[in-house]
Amino acid sequence: MSEQDVTGNNFLRGIIRKDIEEGRLSGSLVTRFPPEPNGFLHIGHAKSICLNFGLAEYFGGQCHLRFDDTNPAKEEQAYIDAIQEDIQWLGYQWAGPVRYASDYFDTLYEYAVALINAGKAYVCELSAEQAREYRGTLTEPGRNSPFRERSPEENLAEFEAMRNGEYEEGAKVLRAKIDMSAPNINLRDPIIYRIRKQTHHQTGDKWCIYPTYDFTHGQSDAIEGITHSICTLEFEDHRPLYEWFIENLPVPAEPKQYEFARLNINYTVTSKRKLKALVDENVVAGWDDPRMPTIAGMRRRGFTPAALRHFCEMVGVARSEGIVDMAMLEHAIRDDLDKNAPRAMCVMDPLKLVIHNYPQSQVEQLGAPGHPNRDDLGERQLPFTREVYIERDDFREEANKKFKRLVLGKKVRLRNAYVLLAEQVVKDEQGNIVEVHCSYDPDTLGADPSDGVKPKGVIHWVSASEGRRATVRIYDRLFNHASPDRGGEDFLEHVNPDSFSVVEGCWIEPGLANCAPESRFQFERTGYFVADRHEHSAEQPVFNRTIALRDSWGKAEA
Repeated sequence: MSEQDVTGNNFLRGIIRKDIEEGRLSGSLVTRFPPEPNGFLHIGHAKSICLNFGLAEYFGGQCHLRFDDTNPAKEEQAYIDAIQEDIQWLGYQWAGPVRYASDYFDTLYEYAVALINAGKAYVCELSAEQAREYRGTLTEPGRNSPFRERSPEENLAEFEAMRNGEYEEGAKVLRAKIDMSAPNINLRDPIIYRIRKQTHHQTGDKWCIYPTYDFTHGQSDAIEGITHSICTLEFEDHRPLYEWFIENLPVPAEPKQYEFARLNINYTVTSKRKLKALVDENVVAGWDDPRMPTIAGMRRRGFTPAALRHFCEMVGVARSEGIVDMAMLEHAIRDDLDKNAPRAMCVMDPLKLVIHNYPQSQVEQLGAPGHPNRDDLGERQLPFTREVYIERDDFREEANKKFKRLVLGKKVRLRNAYVLLAEQVVKDEQGNIVEVHCSYDPDTLGADPSDGVKPKGVIHWVSASEGRRATVRIYDRLFNHASPDRGGEDFLEHVNPDSFSVVEGCWIEPGLANCAPESRFQFERTGYFVADRHEHSAEQPVFNRTIALRDSWGKAEA
């Protein structure tokens, strides 16, 4: 296998391969996906999931799922459940049980005591404002806390009092004693324990002090025997602290941290704080709103796990930050659905055609392919009747030669059915067309184009008597600016007012009503749609538009 085969566009594969070849990886590769359960996962997390689980698959190792649950004030069981569901929907399964950083709280407490006994941690009483002042700046060193030289015995007593709930939140913290003049601010005596009188979703009221993320993360990796701790680039400056804890604590293993560039996509935001604001301020209808860049939202929109995994592979894993064009994600989704989504017909703005020379009570079952290139998707039955619906904009009383649909006095083919001739229109009192009367040629069912019948084009249709009514929801990009959260602006100002609309009274092939939720289709000549995961039923069919057949954004902005 060549180096290019091994690494592809993923530099971490090359690192791991080198570790294996040079004997630094004595056992199996062990990675982990460590989300904080304080929100739903988004497209950036999808990349991290695919990376960590994908590396484990590639090298025959294992990947753990660990919730880094150190802040009970912002964490919920609902988030934990959603995250597990998202990972499994993407097609991955973690090794062993679901793990929690809170599983190691007793051990982490012992580690903190070990640091105190070694004279490498102390209880500090500076207020948050004072601590910021003492910390210094990027160009000026910090100053030692006046509590830094307490004896280990005094610090142990104070830390025990913190644990016993004798102090209020914010009164005292435990800090690592490293170097207040370090160029890397993360090494300037970082906080490793805070008082938080909060009930924890896993440990209940056992603890009123909680370790910080920086103190928890590396030690949890070590306890689990993680070999390669893979983080996004914002943790690069934290790596020296990660390594300091590993070197100064009696941990059972020495994992190594590696950083990669996070996934940034234009026309979206991935800050959990901003995503939560969209939910809390009712800009969207929840974390799984199909416009949201959350995995749950993309699933409800009709994206496929295979397309998301392929997109993450196309993006690659690099060290340099960049912006990925939303069109790249949309292409991956559209390409997957084009190859795999069965075809169907839906009329969203119905105009009735009356075929006056077709038997009034006859229902003819016409066969149509489930997919033009997939024999395994079989054939579907289309009931054809005297009255059918077509799209209103597929008919004009007069039109030029560029209009390839139904025109009064001209012919058009109904897809997978007959050729019709439009003969007259019926209008209401306001002059609106309510019906088009046509005749059909019974010899044109499945006719060869060379038989002399030359209709102007092909349009889709649904039987007026046999079709089913449905609700169709049209979703588009949530933001109309490529950088909605650029500095100094309120990202909510760039919410696309046309990102969501509902079309009632659509007509669908009767078979679509009975499809299972999350079934995906190409509505011919319209776009790709999915039966809503939660609200679709045979009695009340509901479909969400996943994506249009072609990208229209570039043209709109040109």
